[in-house]
Amino acid sequence: MKKSVLAAAVATTLLSGFAYADEPKPDNELSFNIGVASEYRYRAIAQSRLEPALQGGADYTNNPTGLYAGTWLSTIKWIKDAGGSGDLEWDIYGGKRGEITKDVSYDVGVLSYVYLSNGLDKVPGSANANTTEIYGQVGTGPFYAKYSHSVTNLFGFVNSKNSGYLDLGANIELPEAYTLNLHVGRQTVKNNSAYSYNDWKIGLTKEFFGVSFSLAALGTTADKNLYVTPAGKFTGKTTLVLTAVKTF
Repeated sequence: MKKSVLAAAVATTLLSGFAYADEPKPDNELSFNIGVASEYRYRAIAQSRLEPALQGGADYTNNPTGLYAGTWLSTIKWIKDAGGSGDLEWDIYGGKRGEITKDVSYDVGVLSYVYLSNGLDKVPGSANANTTEIYGQVGTGPFYAKYSHSVTNLFGFVNSKNSGYLDLGANIELPEAYTLNLHVGRQTVKNNSAYSYNDWKIGLTKEFFGVSFSLAALGTTADKNLYVTPAGKFTGKTTLVLTAVKTF
């Protein structure tokens, strides 16, 4: 599980003119990533007040079983904008990937978004920002469908347990090692229907000098009077987001 800025597929690595797609993987893999984004959008809503963000994380996979675990962090500003404290999001996740059939894959797991000492539960009309979701995904070829279900209140919304997010998309390989990233989504906020919205993304990803660059146009149908910064800027507006991620 990665945030949208890390979710785009990277083209198969070429070495000495040959693709080693069938090269056996080690039983255990550990990787790290660090990146920067022109702004941090999650489900197409700005998390960093429409400003740049620093991000990074680590992932472990046990290939024989498909079990995995990881963590990811990003700078944010929405907690302070909502009246709380803290400028960091810390994600912790784990799950299992595998195949249902030769052509159909699955991915199931749990993801917790942690905002240390966020204090939003002390803000009238808000709940603690810490959120946990369970998720399930199926895919075939470049296409996937994923559903995430909150088992806690969702990102500070009061009485919002059992909210859901449906994510449909595709990562399609193009010539010259580009990847076309397509996505549509629907966020429903339980008992807070005015905050529910649709979102979309069209992007391209390509690796240059060992760094994965992604440029995406994205937007939402979110209410312009509800999803705003303290300065009145709409956090779900249509925009371009550029990200650069190095994995090692």
